[in-house]
Amino acid sequence: MNKTIKRQKLLVVDDEPTNLRVLNQVLREHYSLTFAKSGVEALELVQKIKPDLILLDVMMPGMTGYEVCSTLKSNKLSKQIPVIFVTALADATDEAKGFEVGAVDYISKPISPAVVKARVATHLSLVDADELRRTRLQVIQRLGRASEYKDNETGMHVVRMSHYSRLLALAYGFSECAADDLFHAAPMHDIGKIGIPDNIMLKPARLTPEEFEIMKKHPEIGAEILGESDSELIDLAKVVSLTHHEKWDGSGYPKGLAGEDIPIHGRIVALADVFDALTSKRPYKEAWSIDKTMGFLQEQKGKHFDPKIVELFQQNLDQMLEVKNRFQED
Repeated sequence: MNKTIKRQKLLVVDDEPTNLRVLNQVLREHYSLTFAKSGVEALELVQKIKPDLILLDVMMPGMTGYEVCSTLKSNKLSKQIPVIFVTALADATDEAKGFEVGAVDYISKPISPAVVKARVATHLSLVDADELRRTRLQVIQRLGRASEYKDNETGMHVVRMSHYSRLLALAYGFSECAADDLFHAAPMHDIGKIGIPDNIMLKPARLTPEEFEIMKKHPEIGAEILGESDSELIDLAKVVSLTHHEKWDGSGYPKGLAGEDIPIHGRIVALADVFDALTSKRPYKEAWSIDKTMGFLQEQKGKHFDPKIVELFQQNLDQMLEVKNRFQED
């Protein structure tokens, strides 16, 4: 039985019927096409059909293409839709204005069918890549939430320590993009606790040595849950899960790594995790003061923690405390 292949949807906007016919001939074989002859009609259709990409003329009566694009980009429901201007305006200033209002590309008339096909395919592939990343991120966030149900810690702990990790990454010299990746991966640090028995995870008293040995398996369980992936974000979450209990002096677990053999992401999350745990109230303990906690971090510099990261945390303490105050427990 033949299955119907779902085609990606394009909205083509031009007040000249001839131009619409030309683009129809070029694109109809591969895409589901909808046509509009004015900016107002285009905006109405966007809400109805939710196109994957828009080909938009600039010079139209009533609303210009620039105005249509600006309107689309100001609406959270349509701002992610890529817009390609298809226009006879070929001046560099016109092209610059197109990018300024949010277009992703600019094709000059008369069109080349090969160019139109290539540009449309390129930008739709970027949309697909963004959607895949969003989907993977949602899966990671939901798995992170799942681990909270096996712990005495709260969702706010995960939020705070992720923000601390991002701030530390930026201070260490990460790019904005790389710091954001760590922000999204950090909530997965304890995903392996899903595999620890409830009688150990939820025990209100101190664990026995035998129970603690079982608890120490959660980093490797987390790495197994995340597995092998072609997603850089999931791979990063796996590194964080596996290494956030390693210690600078080699006394941590599960591998007993030391110094810079511990991946930098694990070293950052280790400190962010401990700081938030110490400064938060739990059923089994009171929250430590900031002074007492910072004294402990300094004491553990070169033992538990990377000395450079401790100093960066101290230097950015005001920002850390802003995060702590902003994401307090309910």
